[in-house]
Amino acid sequence: MATIANSGGRRHETKEFTFLWVGKNKVGKIVRGELRAASEAVVNATVRRQGILVTKITKQKFRGGGKVTEKDVALFTRQLATMMKAGVPLLQTFDIVGRGHDNPAAGKLLLDIKSHVETGSSMSQAFRKFPLYFDALYCNLVAAGEQAGILETLLDRLATYKEKMLAIKSKIKAALFYPTAVMIVAFLVTAVIMLFVIPAFKEVFTSFGADLPTPTLMVIAISDFFVEWWWAIFGTLFGSLFIFFYTWKRSEKMQFMLDRLFLRLPIFGPIIRKSVIARWTRTLATMFAAGVPLVESLDSVGGAAGNQVYKEATRAIQSDVSAGISLTSAMQNVNLFPNMVTQMVAIGEESGALDSMLGKVADFFENEVDDAVDALSSLMEPIIMVVLGGLIGGMIIAMYLPIFKLGAVT
Repeated sequence: MATIANSGGRRHETKEFTFLWVGKNKVGKIVRGELRAASEAVVNATVRRQGILVTKITKQKFRGGGKVTEKDVALFTRQLATMMKAGVPLLQTFDIVGRGHDNPAAGKLLLDIKSHVETGSSMSQAFRKFPLYFDALYCNLVAAGEQAGILETLLDRLATYKEKMLAIKSKIKAALFYPTAVMIVAFLVTAVIMLFVIPAFKEVFTSFGADLPTPTLMVIAISDFFVEWWWAIFGTLFGSLFIFFYTWKRSEKMQFMLDRLFLRLPIFGPIIRKSVIARWTRTLATMFAAGVPLVESLDSVGGAAGNQVYKEATRAIQSDVSAGISLTSAMQNVNLFPNMVTQMVAIGEESGALDSMLGKVADFFENEVDDAVDALSSLMEPIIMVVLGGLIGGMIIAMYLPIFKLGAVT
């Protein structure tokens, strides 16, 4: 984006677009090119100064492709690292990766970054202009790579970090998706039975003229409540979910309470804790290995952990480390890390290989999460089948009891 100053001395951005142009050079040869500018007039003037007579200018349009995801960021980080290691110039790398990306939104983002680099911004400065996609950790690592002259190495390490974070997040999502999906389906099936199936049985039972069993009466009473108040039930449910997620996104206090609750859950809590520790140690290892000072590294670690409890604890650790306390003692003070983690960190501090030890801790807990998720998946299937069988089967049996009773009498 170009910037211009207005009459008040303030600067604001002028939106630029990508234009494709066709023209003839001084010898009459047809030439083509591409230019980012604010308007066709700017393109025409710029190309004319190169001695080219412009015959056609087309504004390039990018078709919608959704939003830029973490997977997109990880993918083009890996592509950038690979191409830079192969010796491809930086601007050409952005151009190749941006135009070859499957997601048009991600491709446009890369071309926008390229335009900032072309106008003189460093790569880290260009990334900082898009905080929605590149957090402080990402930009700090790129800046460290630029300053040390090892940008391709840092991008490779950053790509590995992003890939590992995506892998562990997908594991957690997979563990939570199955029971959540089954619960939603169970609720919908139960609602359909309560609203449509049981009222039909009730009409049949009315013609019997006999007393109904207690389980049947209970199910019919619940069904009558559903039929009469279905609008209130569904309205309350969806309204509560909307209010919950709306408040959760905007209230740090609520996020802290929920994250603390998640860590204490009987089955999922240990898995969530292990995944958070894995992300925490992996992030700190990546930052420290890149040469970022420990106190500055801790700025990005808390947010990358993905848990408000550990984010608050990281602030306390950072404060202690700034005051001269060792990282091991600071981690022990917050009482959130297992002894194995603090012992490994202590060994790393004493031996001067803190990044290596943190990486080993992250590897260990990532493997622990993998094993725990696999075990949980095997355990959840029979439990869910028993719960669903008891729920749906119980309602069906309750509705067939009068028929069995009638058959016994006859």
